[in-house]
Amino acid sequence: MSDEQMQEALGLPPQEESLFEAPPMAEQERMVEAILFASAEPVSVKELEARLPHGSVVSQALVNLQRRYEGRGVQVTRVGEAWAIRTAPDLGFLMQKETVETRKLSRAAIETLAIVAYHQPVTRAEIEEIRGVSVSRGTVDQLLELEWIRFGRRRMTPGRPVTFVVTQEFLDHFGLENARDLPGLKELRAAGLLDNRPRPGNMPGVTNEDEEEVIEDEDQGDMFEE
Repeated sequence: MSDEQMQEALGLPPQEESLFEAPPMAEQERMVEAILFASAEPVSVKELEARLPHGSVVSQALVNLQRRYEGRGVQVTRVGEAWAIRTAPDLGFLMQKETVETRKLSRAAIETLAIVAYHQPVTRAEIEEIRGVSVSRGTVDQLLELEWIRFGRRRMTPGRPVTFVVTQEFLDHFGLENARDLPGLKELRAAGLLDNRPRPGNMPGVTNEDEEEVIEDEDQGDMFEE
């Protein structure tokens, strides 16, 4: 394929002859290459023509550069009506980097998650009653986004409030077979997690007679049912 045919196939406009003496084609190619390499955005032919010395044949320089970069790690590529130097498509995987984003849960989220785990299925109102403060929508949304809690059955009470239960992802993350494997109050106190917590007798669902263990909800066995 001739250079003229190549330019036509690439959609490059025909280059008008100039009365000014242009730099050698090799130098024009270096100039175009430098501009494309340094530009974060694709550069149009008009922009290249405006930057290069008068008489430069930008379309020819682009054709030559594209041929030179064939089979290399980077390529001279047309992007719409502009041009850019881009990584070869088959090497794109080398540019990918997987990172693990560490997200810390707020105290409110931790408390809400613990209440759902130990008292499921539980409604928002019940969570607020246990915590003593209101539960923000952002806290619940964060736990839902992490897929550690999900919506459970609606209560057959006025308003039919939705309940929350923990998910299989939650159990898998903490290495639990089911919610009954959650540590009891004795283990939590031993780990220093309940130093400033109220006594279980003051919490709904827990009796003073059995303060070392959390009473299991009668419906816990159905927590993964819709």
